[in-house]
Amino acid sequence: MSKLSRLAETLIGSEIVRLGNEIAVRVNRGEKIYNYTIGDFDPQIFPIPQELEDAIVYAYRNKQTNYPPGDGVLELRQAVASFIKDREGIEYAANEVLIAGGGRPLIYSVFRAIVDAGDKVIYAVPSWNNNHYTHMNDGEHCVIETTVENDFMPTAADIEPHIKGAALLCLCTPQNPTGTTLAKAELEKICDLVLAENASRGADEKKLYVMFDQMYFTLTYGETQHYNPVSLRPEMKQYTVFVDGISKAFAATGVRLGWSLGPAHLIGKMKALLSHIGAWAPMAEQKATAKYLLQKDAVQTYLTSFKKELEDRLWAIYNGFKALQEKGYPVDAVAPQAAIYLTIKIDLKGMQAGDKQLETQADVTEYLLSEAKLAIVPFYAFGADRTSPWYRLSIGTCKKEEISEMLGMLEAALQKLMVLS
Repeated sequence: MSKLSRLAETLIGSEIVRLGNEIAVRVNRGEKIYNYTIGDFDPQIFPIPQELEDAIVYAYRNKQTNYPPGDGVLELRQAVASFIKDREGIEYAANEVLIAGGGRPLIYSVFRAIVDAGDKVIYAVPSWNNNHYTHMNDGEHCVIETTVENDFMPTAADIEPHIKGAALLCLCTPQNPTGTTLAKAELEKICDLVLAENASRGADEKKLYVMFDQMYFTLTYGETQHYNPVSLRPEMKQYTVFVDGISKAFAATGVRLGWSLGPAHLIGKMKALLSHIGAWAPMAEQKATAKYLLQKDAVQTYLTSFKKELEDRLWAIYNGFKALQEKGYPVDAVAPQAAIYLTIKIDLKGMQAGDKQLETQADVTEYLLSEAKLAIVPFYAFGADRTSPWYRLSIGTCKKEEISEMLGMLEAALQKLMVLS
């Protein structure tokens, strides 16, 4: 077979897709699987807001099916600016807002607009797809291995050794896959590092930009608060590009509508890139979202109910894991902070499963799927070390009535190993 491009030949396949395929095979065989792998929602459990659905249907029935403008319809860009001002207190003009078909094309365009081959890209692991986007752009990987002591978030001290000459710093909070957040004091220190580094560069030198992925910022729980660079350090506005949208805030992953906010010159270049790709959100969805975001009472009512349902599930599973830990099983969990993810630890490597020893974390993952019918994503799928015993558990498809059943299956599988080992 003839070779293809270097990029095509060197791309790493998705571990999540591989797990998904294995789960599909088992489900087709009639197995019941507790599938907590996918960062998505079951619409039967978590439907999009009714007002948004009605507005989408209305837009299609009124023939809103032509091409949208390359940067998004004006009323949507204005509605996004209003939504962000209300919720975060930061102001953006319409020409500083870019609409696209979800967050992925926006992230791709951020990388393409900023990163040249050989440029340093700083990102922490575990994190969603930063390793792949850096590879696709021939960037230099500046990888920060995070720890549970810092809630798997990078610190300013972690970032500082890489910052000289870097082109892009990738931050995500609340974070996929961990469901944890950057604290205010730490984000302030990171902003100060960026500002000092950019002040040291000459007028003709490329500046260091921050890609700030806040796709889950509306989904925080308890005392957890979301902070952003521009609110904390207004001068960061010229160096920050946000990635955001309705996908997670309103369980609207399949509606495919995201936005970026950033400096007008950068947003303009991202728009030009996307104009060649055609990664627009459909016209009807844009028109509908523009109307919905301005319905403040409806938005708040939906978020209040939605967040309660998510938080109930996260705490139920967290408490279940802590109960298993108290019984002596080698598991742990980080208390819920945000998003739809729970960070859990299942440390079974080296134990004996029948006639097979669990030699790798991949073996552990396979054992959990086979014996506990529990499908979760190992942190190494997000760039972390392949020996990490930590996992992402997503509750977007979780039925509350199945949580105790799942925990019982997990305990039985753990007990089997404890007896054999």
